[in-house]
Amino acid sequence: MQIMPIDLTAIVAVIMGISIVLIPVIGLTARFALKPLVESLGHFFQSRNVEESVRIMERRMGLLEQHLETMETTLMRLSEAAEFHRDLRSGAHLSAGSPVAQLPGAAAPPASTGPAVPPGHSRP
Repeated sequence: MQIMPIDLTAIVAVIMGISIVLIPVIGLTARFALKPLVESLGHFFQSRNVEESVRIMERRMGLLEQHLETMETTLMRLSEAAEFHRDLRSGAHLSAGSPVAQLPGAAAPPASTGPAVPPGHSRP
């Protein structure tokens, strides 16, 4: 058996000729074959981002509700404190209907010489 020499130029020419036809065919085949896969992956990642966004929004709403409840509690406490101070200044707690004034043996309320002065302030 005799081995014939290889004509390198002819092999390169045949490969280049076949490539001119095969490369576009492979590209079109890959495009149509991979398009559904790429679209499904895109929808999957998009739905995952939507779920994550919903989870973040739920957490933010929970924190906002908690903050609102804290503010309502603080406002209620401030309202009660303002009402208490208003009652102290007006002397309503020492009226005749007051339970302190009705207790037997209770000392008489001190005489008021003017409006109450907050702690840390001096009378004029």
